[in-house]
Amino acid sequence: DGFFTLQYFVSFVSADAYLGIAALGLTFVILSGGIDLSVGAVIGCVSILIGVLIEKHHWSPLLVVPVALLFGTAMGASMGAVIHCFGLPPFLVTLAGMFFARGLGFLISLESVPVGGALANFNSDVYVPLSSRAFVPATTLLYLLAFLIAFAVAHFTRFGRNVYAIGGNEPSARLMGLPVGKTKIGVYTLSGFCAALAGVTYVLQNTKGDPTTGLGLELDAIAAVVIGGTLLSGGVGLVAGTLLGVMILGIIQAIITFQGTLNSWWTRIIVGALLLAFILLQKLIQAKKFQTAKTFQTAK
Repeated sequence: DGFFTLQYFVSFVSADAYLGIAALGLTFVILSGGIDLSVGAVIGCVSILIGVLIEKHHWSPLLVVPVALLFGTAMGASMGAVIHCFGLPPFLVTLAGMFFARGLGFLISLESVPVGGALANFNSDVYVPLSSRAFVPATTLLYLLAFLIAFAVAHFTRFGRNVYAIGGNEPSARLMGLPVGKTKIGVYTLSGFCAALAGVTYVLQNTKGDPTTGLGLELDAIAAVVIGGTLLSGGVGLVAGTLLGVMILGIIQAIITFQGTLNSWWTRIIVGALLLAFILLQKLIQAKKFQTAKTFQTAK
């Protein structure tokens, strides 16, 4: 019965909050035709940075959180600038960023650091009650707010339209005079910011900083984006689809957990099969559209 309660639904959405926030930023990168492999490492680095600055150096959370967000944003902007200015493949640049952020996290601390004080209590103190037995915690509210902002940026701003145009056909976007360079740097900057925000969310949820946090999370985020309908080649996809993709991953995990007899690694197997199915489906749809367009041109 617990699986179908309102509070359980809210809890499982909250559990995926930091993955969802990272996936929102990654959506813009993939829509532009790029990829970002550094998001998981940035989450881990940000979480341990917050833990060490608060617990060992006694910084105020009001200062630490902006510093953490600035770090992630700077990481993203730096990678975007290198990709644009030197024409390097996003895969290689963000792979280097992943190694850098992960290594930096372990340089800061080899072990997890418990976080107390205001941040430890924030997720339980700030909430929206839904009923006498159900409430929405702060991390879920943060996730939903991030989704609404990402949705608005993607679908109602010039930046969002530029992202779609560049992902659909970059040479045509250049000929149209669109700011390809600025937009590319912008999407990686946004992804870095979202990864840092996901790191903050992780600390709020788990009341600790951990340099191992986010290992492999970039692959989960990519899977959520693709399962949500965004083409890996760019130009097609919806922010709302990413929200759905994250929920699908969460539902798979929840079903396996409630089932009780299956090994948790079945989650990876099912997600892998689902991801492959969606990629093949995308390929078939693209081939069908190309064939239809070719037939139409021949008929003319």
